[in-house]
Amino acid sequence: MFDNIFVFQPSPWNEQQWRHISGLPLEEVWLTVDSDIHLYSWYVDAGPKQPVLLWCHGNAGNISHRLSNISELHRRGISVMIFDYRGYGKSTGVPSEAGFYQDALTAYDFLRTHKKVNPKRLVIFGRSLGTSVAGEVLRQRSAAGLILEGAFPSLQSMADHHYFGVPAHWFLNSQFNLNEKLPDISRPLLVIHGENDTIVPIKFGKQVYKAAKPPKHWYPVRGASHNDVPVVGGRAYFHQLKIFIQNIVS
Repeated sequence: MFDNIFVFQPSPWNEQQWRHISGLPLEEVWLTVDSDIHLYSWYVDAGPKQPVLLWCHGNAGNISHRLSNISELHRRGISVMIFDYRGYGKSTGVPSEAGFYQDALTAYDFLRTHKKVNPKRLVIFGRSLGTSVAGEVLRQRSAAGLILEGAFPSLQSMADHHYFGVPAHWFLNSQFNLNEKLPDISRPLLVIHGENDTIVPIKFGKQVYKAAKPPKHWYPVRGASHNDVPVVGGRAYFHQLKIFIQNIVS
């Protein structure tokens, strides 16, 4: 199978003084999934009563590439827990779909057990491939709500668009079927998508939104493609995140 070519694209870790560079109160956390899998993560605390965002990133890079986004959220009073999946950054192991879900659930359980975060102030955030991961977390755990950015219904839908409908199971073990998870989720949902996204066309974001239960909100970002939504969206984008989170967290 070709999952490690088409699906999982981790970047090697670049050791830097990330806490100093970012100016953020980065707390380094090692999460133990099992005896072989240890995940490197950061917890950025905005205060004991502030909302907490559990961040499930996309298929490429590692957590260090999300620092500017984390900084903007922290400035707005939002705590962030971000982790690297197995095989990404400094995390051990080999990427897999089932492994991604297990990794995210481990991060969630750390917040509940070690940080004593009440689910009522916890929001699950997923970007791109991480949208299916975030959906799986909320299907199995409790949280105030869900934010999906650059979402697609399944890997098969991506194959239909980019590879003329070739069955994805011919060359991939992974499915990342977000739309099959959505009927089990009834928490408030925000779906964000770049209007000019050519990697995950906006039609896929609309399909995800249509498949989801209310209450739900659709937020397209004019002029944005797939990887620059926060940059192009700017203050309005981060304001939308903050307002959505404030409205659902208690």
